[in-house]
Amino acid sequence: MKTLGKKIVGWVKQHLTLLKVLFVVSVLVFAVVMLGRIFRELNGDEVRASLATQSPWSLLAMAVIGMAAVLPMLNYDFVITEMLPGSYRPWYVAKSGWIVNSFTNIAGFGGFLGASLRANFYHKHATNKEVLAAIAKIALFLLAGLSLWSLIALGLIFGLGIGRMYTDYWVWLIGGGAYFPVLMLVTHLNGRGVFADMPLARQLRLTLGSFCEWGAAAGFFLLIGHFIGAPVNLAHVLPLFLVANVLGVISMVPGGLGSFDVFMLMGLAQVGVNSNIGVVWLLFYRLFYYIVPFVLGVGLFIQDAGRQLNARLEGLPVQVFTRLGHVTLVVFLYFSAVMLLLRGVVPDVALRNAVYLRLYPWTFLFLSRVTNIMMAFIIFGLARGIANRVRRAYWPTLVILGLALIASLRREVSVKFIVFLAVILLAAVLAKRELTRDRMDFPWGNRIVDGGIFAVTALFYAVALFYNVPQIHHRHPVPTVFFFPSERMWVTTLAGVLVAAITLSLIYGYLSNPQKTLGGLVDDARLRAFIARVGGNAVSHLAFTGDKLMRFYQVDGEDAVLFLFRKKSDKLVILGEPIGAPENWAPAIADFIREADKQDLSLVFYEVSERLTVMLHEYGFDFMKFGEEGTVDVTDFTLAGTKRKGERALMHKFERQGYQFAWLTPPFDAATMVQLRQVSDSWLDGKAEIGFSLGYFNPRYLNQAPVAVIQDAKGRIVSFASVMPMGPGVMSIDLMRSSDAAPSGIMDALFVNLFERAKAEGYTQFNMGMAPLSNVGTSDFAFLEEKMAHLVYEYGYRFYGFQGLRSYKEKYVTTWTPKYVAYRKRQSLLFTLLQILMLVNTPVTAAPHGLWHKYLGLVSQIGSVLTPKK
Repeated sequence: MKTLGKKIVGWVKQHLTLLKVLFVVSVLVFAVVMLGRIFRELNGDEVRASLATQSPWSLLAMAVIGMAAVLPMLNYDFVITEMLPGSYRPWYVAKSGWIVNSFTNIAGFGGFLGASLRANFYHKHATNKEVLAAIAKIALFLLAGLSLWSLIALGLIFGLGIGRMYTDYWVWLIGGGAYFPVLMLVTHLNGRGVFADMPLARQLRLTLGSFCEWGAAAGFFLLIGHFIGAPVNLAHVLPLFLVANVLGVISMVPGGLGSFDVFMLMGLAQVGVNSNIGVVWLLFYRLFYYIVPFVLGVGLFIQDAGRQLNARLEGLPVQVFTRLGHVTLVVFLYFSAVMLLLRGVVPDVALRNAVYLRLYPWTFLFLSRVTNIMMAFIIFGLARGIANRVRRAYWPTLVILGLALIASLRREVSVKFIVFLAVILLAAVLAKRELTRDRMDFPWGNRIVDGGIFAVTALFYAVALFYNVPQIHHRHPVPTVFFFPSERMWVTTLAGVLVAAITLSLIYGYLSNPQKTLGGLVDDARLRAFIARVGGNAVSHLAFTGDKLMRFYQVDGEDAVLFLFRKKSDKLVILGEPIGAPENWAPAIADFIREADKQDLSLVFYEVSERLTVMLHEYGFDFMKFGEEGTVDVTDFTLAGTKRKGERALMHKFERQGYQFAWLTPPFDAATMVQLRQVSDSWLDGKAEIGFSLGYFNPRYLNQAPVAVIQDAKGRIVSFASVMPMGPGVMSIDLMRSSDAAPSGIMDALFVNLFERAKAEGYTQFNMGMAPLSNVGTSDFAFLEEKMAHLVYEYGYRFYGFQGLRSYKEKYVTTWTPKYVAYRKRQSLLFTLLQILMLVNTPVTAAPHGLWHKYLGLVSQIGSVLTPKK
């Protein structure tokens, strides 16, 4: 037997999680079944007739007082937790107690349900055995209060003559009254045994709680009689109520259902209350003392079970529901805005369309055409803010929803519409957790959608104006869709559209603020100190161009990682890989993503390695190969042998013609800078400089590193290349330019000299830079976007020499390394690539970061008008 017991205990422990889940599900099933049984026993016509006899305020009062009458039951749970090891928060005990007592009020306290529920709620610090022992002792005092009230009822009947007509039931009252003295005798005789943890103070507390519980129920029952105007002296009903409860307890039916009700109807008839009033009286008592608290208990239980399930599933259910609420709210707002706009712009067509008429009852109703249009535009603006998850859009949206609900319900009331609106309000509550951003940036896709809607509206009014001008004669009848009853109506409606458009722009301005810069201007001293401490990389030297913003990530108060980036629309395009130790990349990237998301911005990493691409994939990034970067192993580079026969002959030719290679170190004097400027201007031939991923001619930038030049026989510079340090062991160049006076092949001569210089200074590699779109989309299984990029590579020579650049670098490159563009998932790759191309091909006419900050300043000034002061 002991072995069997151990096996059972072991099996229970092994499957404890499953059993807990089954228990929660079974309780939910019980709640559903009980609710269904209760509602089946209620007569709908009687309920409606009873409710109709009371004002909304009296119904609300009964609901509140009925729930207050349940509160004394919570005393049992506070005493139980005092008897258990550990501590429980008062709110947790109150919530758990409400669930247990509202459930057992209907199902009966002493059964399995009450014990199981409490064991489930209080098992954290105590074993099931300890919980069940405490419940068993507490259960003995549940009827102590009814016993005392039975004694009081005997006094009322035989001492004061109140309820004298119920003297025949004295035996039941004596039996009920005897319970408390017997209980006290038993507990004190065994005080040192089972009831050792039940001192007199705790027993009296439980007795007082039970007394208040039964007294509150009796008081509430009498109060209902007052509300319904029962033609009886309510004092005579109190003994009847107590006798009926004693009989209900003896019947052992949950809540005394049936026996209590029958006895009350018979007893009320004895004091002149007809059965119709008695049924209504009992109906209100059952509804507000049993059903309403039970429904609230079901809600609290579902919330508690949901919290536990959410914790076990690491927050996934809450994420699903909040996202579902967010999507529902956004769809409803756009749906309502479109429906209102159609009603305001083309009412005749809309109200003749069967689909529109089926959908229109599920949206808002307003009084006039102009109101519909104005509200449509306002809802459009707020819907965009909610869709972009902007916190500042939440409360204005709730206000608009409230006004729209009031306006709609004043026009038409239906149960289905009210339930539908309740679902929308629930979605709004759930969606609040999804609104995590401080502002909205309004990306291209949003502009296309919203702009298209507004453009169609503007086009409609332009055409309507054409058809409604009386001076224009039309050969054909005016289409009804463009017909306005009068010019005044057209002007009024147009004015409404203009006001709505202005309001919409103000909403967009409000949602677009406050703006926060996520980086700063280049600080040369800070940048040099950082690179000297952590080392540079392939893009660190480009920071000195000044056309990018810098964002530092700090560890223990010290700069650890640097990002170089520029903003384009809603994208922050980061050039190359983060500068700093790789072990700090992950937290730095996560921090940047969070801060950018708050501003409704997304990160794009341009020209990054496979290693970083894989890391970014874990942060929700997609990627596309953008080309390959070539490097030359200068340790093996030599002009000897047949492979470099052409380059060797070229170098001998230039030596004979007097061309010489020189290595110039900064700072450069004015004469040298003038010569470099002349070569650069000749190379550009009137074309504008471009920056971001490349350097541009800027004296300040050129003075950051040596410049390799080739001079003719007269000492004039005909070609130059600015050297770009790229970290340990790697040299590269940025600007490489030659004048019209330079002979053909001068660039090869410059490269050969640079390779030899790098080798002589101990470098191992020379970076030749990118070959854009090289080896992109060549596989039959490549993505569609990559195949399109391959077509650009093959046939885009008219615009950019992709293949020529690859072929030229191929002469020297020993290793090609793929480079990628990484962008956030669900972002349009087409828009992302277009924005990158626009960014890297932006002419450098002024310091771009200066323009950016001027733009921020202008927008901030406009937005400050809409931003409330703290």
